[in-house]
Amino acid sequence: MNERTLKVLEYYKIIDKLKDKTESHLGRNMVENLRPSTDIEEVKYMQRETSEAVALLIKKGEPPLYGIKDLMVEIKRAEMGGSLSPGSLLKVSDSLRVSRNLKNYIKKTREDKDSNYPILEGLIDSLRMFKRIEDSINNAIISEEEISDNASANLKNIRRQINVKNGSIRNKLNSIVNSSTHKKYLQDAIVTIRDGRYVVPVKQEYRAKFPGLVHDQSSSGATLFIEPIAVVELNNELKELQIKEKKEIEKILLKLTELVAEESQSIRQNQKILEKVDFIFSKGKLALDMKASEPMLNKDGYINIKKGRHPLLKVEEVVPIDIYIGKDFNTLVITGPNTGGKTVTLKTTGLLTLMAQSGLHIPADYNSEIAIFNHVFSDIGDEQSIEQSLSTFSSHMTNIINILENINDNSLVLFDELGAGTDPTEGAALAMSILDYLHGMNIRTIATTHYSELKIYALTKEGVKNASVEFDLETLSPTYRLSIGVPGKSNAFEISKRLGLDNYIIDHARTLISKENVEFEDVLQTIEEDRKIVEANKMETERLKQEIKRLREESDREKEKISERREKIIRNAKEEARGILKSAKEESDTIVSDLRKISSDIEKEKNRKIQEAQNKLKESLGDVEGDLSSSVLNVKSNKPPKNLKIGETVEVLSLEQQGTVLSTPDENGNVNIQVGIMKVNVHISTLKRAKHKKVDQSQISAKNIIKSKARTVSKELDLRGERLDEALLDMDKYLDDAYIAGLKEVIIIHGKGTGVLREGISSLLKSHRHVKSYRLGNYGEGGTGVTVVELK
Repeated sequence: MNERTLKVLEYYKIIDKLKDKTESHLGRNMVENLRPSTDIEEVKYMQRETSEAVALLIKKGEPPLYGIKDLMVEIKRAEMGGSLSPGSLLKVSDSLRVSRNLKNYIKKTREDKDSNYPILEGLIDSLRMFKRIEDSINNAIISEEEISDNASANLKNIRRQINVKNGSIRNKLNSIVNSSTHKKYLQDAIVTIRDGRYVVPVKQEYRAKFPGLVHDQSSSGATLFIEPIAVVELNNELKELQIKEKKEIEKILLKLTELVAEESQSIRQNQKILEKVDFIFSKGKLALDMKASEPMLNKDGYINIKKGRHPLLKVEEVVPIDIYIGKDFNTLVITGPNTGGKTVTLKTTGLLTLMAQSGLHIPADYNSEIAIFNHVFSDIGDEQSIEQSLSTFSSHMTNIINILENINDNSLVLFDELGAGTDPTEGAALAMSILDYLHGMNIRTIATTHYSELKIYALTKEGVKNASVEFDLETLSPTYRLSIGVPGKSNAFEISKRLGLDNYIIDHARTLISKENVEFEDVLQTIEEDRKIVEANKMETERLKQEIKRLREESDREKEKISERREKIIRNAKEEARGILKSAKEESDTIVSDLRKISSDIEKEKNRKIQEAQNKLKESLGDVEGDLSSSVLNVKSNKPPKNLKIGETVEVLSLEQQGTVLSTPDENGNVNIQVGIMKVNVHISTLKRAKHKKVDQSQISAKNIIKSKARTVSKELDLRGERLDEALLDMDKYLDDAYIAGLKEVIIIHGKGTGVLREGISSLLKSHRHVKSYRLGNYGEGGTGVTVVELK
């Protein structure tokens, strides 16, 4: 594709916008190398990529791409047997996490039966997950400066010894600086470090009285930093432990690097896929920002842009244009006043073509169509070359000659002010000759001009079409709308008149131009006025059509209401009929009931006597049963417990069960007791204080749960790599478990990163019910990469 055209049409500004949408350096590199393709199948494939990205972004939101890193240097170093730094290993972990999260992201899309994203699904399915490597790195490395104690058992043991040794040295030194014997020798009662060894500041004059090794002195020479002889051996032992620590860390880093080297080829392949995925989603994000759509493509040189907008202009400010060329005509001549939008029309057509051939959606309505050209040439703007001492006309002609030498039968050519910058007569003739040449080669050509000769040329030449940009004479401002098929009028006399130029000057100017030109301009004015009338009539027709449509819809709604009303009347009538039938049925049932009542009165006396006999029998049985219960349960011999309190455990003699008192005895002596899962109301005479309180099963279960939690809950929670919402859910559950397990202090590992995760965690901890206090980690605990939480 012609490099000059890419610059003139501002293609690289689109590339810059696309780069801003990428998440990684890898994606940006791919965007920088993007150029328009001339292979229609390749362009269709790239357009499908963009469409899939747009659909996924709308349906599922942005993919988890943050964290993609360029690992080529790290992979090469690992393959050569070198050792990676903690920062490099964290970069590897971040990229591995992105691969895993992307697979989960695309997995969720498959839950929707209507989802169809074969390109992106295929790419993401090709990613490999290395959870073992990812976890090994995250468990061992807290930040770029700190290795976790859990990286190895040996490292943990060495650091424990270092802490003990540090404590011993400090205790020894504190006893020295606080000693009344040594205090007068010291400049300050403090302990400091020089060359990695603990020292105290001693006054110069007491050097001989304070035994030890001098490591440094103050700038004035008044203070010596001396390592007391009493801690020299301890400092030596500390130094040895620090050397051991360093060697163990090197061993850990080498082991982690070997894990990366084992899977280097697969990780390298992952990088290529992540680069492509980032690039595709950047195209989707740009399309959404521009409110762009996928164009239809053809190889026939046919362009049909509907409501097209220049992608570098603000959506709310730009006036959309409709432009088409390539079917009934292959040459379009656009006329009209300056600042009317002719050049923007050229640039919009050319830039949208380049974008489409690069696989990008274009800011135009759906079903817009773009042709795939082998070359796009443009001669737009004043490109005067000072170095070559070329005039404006010479500069344009040099560029036009270059275009004519390199053109082929599948090209798009854009001319701005063709033939301008020289004698109008010669310039118009030259412009017509160039257009004739390109027209004869069937080249798609769009040219802007002020020449009346070219307007007549477009009217009379078959396969050539006039177009114009509108200008409102009332407001003396352009409307930026493009009308194809109508030549534009220069409006120089009308604009000058409205600006205040005297009429006699304008009338004299009219006499100086040819009669044919005056008549032609008058014809154009008449055509323009007729076109506006037709446009107004068209708008009125459209308004009437909309009104008719609205009235038809209202009529349909009224018909529907009448139909519903009729059905309601019929339904009410049926319900009323059912009511009458129901009333008649109830009346007949009443009569039958009365008849039955009369017949039953005959036997009523007999039944009453039978009932009385049955009641006496029941009372007798009740007395017997009561005596029997009292005898068997020995309730009468039981002494009711006194001063029962809520929560006491008692035996319910009538149930032979133990229960818990829920209420004190009421005025009738009844007490509410919890027995198992039931609550019963019994008389106090049937209760007896329990000798041995049984342990509630629920309490046993709760204790078992607490013991289980205490055994299984870790004192650390690692949230690195998680999204904020996931991390907050995991932390909330973890704090509940830690609280149940009786832990008093826990550590939340979130890493340093951008600080978003740390701030979100801090916000939750402020109001959490189990949290007493929290702080960032101190040196040796993880620094700002961890938060230490004290539980209630």
